[in-house]
Amino acid sequence: MGRAFASVYNIIKGVPELPVSVSYDLLKRRSLPLLTLFLLTSGGVETAVAAEACVQDVDRVLSMPAAQAASSKRLSEALASRLDAAVTNALPQTAAPGAIVGVRTPEGSWTEGFGIADPQSGAQMEPGMHTRIGSVTKTFTGTIILQLAEDGQLSLDDPIGAYVTGIPNGDKITLRQLANMTSGVASYTASARFVDLYLEDPNMFFSPEDLVAYAVENSPLFEPGSEYDYSNTNTILLGMVIEKVTGQPVERALRTMIFEPLGLENTVWPGRQTAIPAPYARGISLQGYDATPEAPLDATNWNPASLWTAGEIISDVDDLLTYGRALATGHGLLDAKSQEQRLRSFQGPADYGLALRCTDGWVGHTGELPGYTTVVYYNTQTDTTVAIQTNSDIPSGDCDDAEVLPSNPHGIACSLPAMRIFNAVAPLLGGTALP
Repeated sequence: MGRAFASVYNIIKGVPELPVSVSYDLLKRRSLPLLTLFLLTSGGVETAVAAEACVQDVDRVLSMPAAQAASSKRLSEALASRLDAAVTNALPQTAAPGAIVGVRTPEGSWTEGFGIADPQSGAQMEPGMHTRIGSVTKTFTGTIILQLAEDGQLSLDDPIGAYVTGIPNGDKITLRQLANMTSGVASYTASARFVDLYLEDPNMFFSPEDLVAYAVENSPLFEPGSEYDYSNTNTILLGMVIEKVTGQPVERALRTMIFEPLGLENTVWPGRQTAIPAPYARGISLQGYDATPEAPLDATNWNPASLWTAGEIISDVDDLLTYGRALATGHGLLDAKSQEQRLRSFQGPADYGLALRCTDGWVGHTGELPGYTTVVYYNTQTDTTVAIQTNSDIPSGDCDDAEVLPSNPHGIACSLPAMRIFNAVAPLLGGTALP
């Protein structure tokens, strides 16, 4: 096999030895010593203790109008020009051929495409193109769980064992702990067996039950509720709960409970379908046994079933902007009581809540999978939503042993493409960059 492979995911702030601006959700090629370090520190050894509230004024967020009156207006030319320049300067420092960036504020909106959507044809990146959004999917799954709790169909304090059997500590792990990543259930992406199978055949189909079985082999990592560990398995289990409680496929639940109520007409659950709806951007990756820095792989049509409810959704920038604001304010998704609970759920150094992350008042999630990275964040102080799609999951900068492109820039912090671009535009929008 040559090189060592393993899962490294969500490098959290507060680990100074690591490039904290990088997060990984699926598979990255690393040397074994660094892999070991990642698996020990990428969100996995922190005590879930109360922290200073990340959202400073929850009541203000809850009282935001359901829609921004100016969302259909274009941002001022001055601000649009500064945003354009920031992305234009940042994109060459990423390992992405292209990016789509969207911003919505109380003053107006701005969306723009940058760079190349298809490295082979040279087609330009344009707003409206679909990309895979990876772990932003987790927020959809968590939202449905909260909706079902609202309706009295389940409780966040139910044990997972009441819905899915065979989970170590299943009688003690609650749905709440699955949602906030404190369950102690290992991520299946840390399983060497899963990694080998996936990299040998990225089009291989994995059922949710398959994915959970890989995780069970390495579980439990700790007593439920005692520590934090970002685990894709947690959200797979929540997806299984959704299907059991609703009695319908998760695709239908997503459509009727989120996509249709919010008018997300370009957001898609692909299921076993490997193709992305047109128009779309082709994604490149260094994941896979045949990838080299000189010849990245085209990961566009790799089977998304390996991520299921942890990362399978496809969307476009306008839908992500609409969803990002609804996700943070609750409008169209949750009642005020449920949304307040969610906005007060962030805990520990990772500031991870109920299938949602918060950093310095920015509420949302990132997404990473082979070929694509995504950022969807809402600033709770300025009522500003930012959505970024890129067609590469290759990091850039001073990334230690991570594989990078030959054109990799040095002297800058290691980062994935969408996050680097986010950090370029955030200060222009009244917010701070994220670690």
